[in-house]
Amino acid sequence: MAEITKDQVKHVANLARLEITEEETEMFTEHLAEIIEHANQLNEVDTDHIEATTHVIDLKNVLRKDEPKEWISQEDALKNAPDHEAGQFKVPSILE
Repeated sequence: MAEITKDQVKHVANLARLEITEEETEMFTEHLAEIIEHANQLNEVDTDHIEATTHVIDLKNVLRKDEPKEWISQEDALKNAPDHEAGQFKVPSILE
């Protein structure tokens, strides 16, 4: 197993503002050691001839071209509003 101590687990728990019991400390020590050991297996994989990638799949811009077009007028936008004032939607106040 990878070496992780109870003191390290307690330190991380303290940083996360977690209170853990002695039993939980032992359990997390074992679990974290297993996780680290599993992650260390990736160091055994030969990646010398593998090109570095930032994404697994190719990403492309899926946004449409920004073209100006006619939009509805302010009056049309406000005509179905339950309440409006000075050309703006009027909503109930949430601050005092």
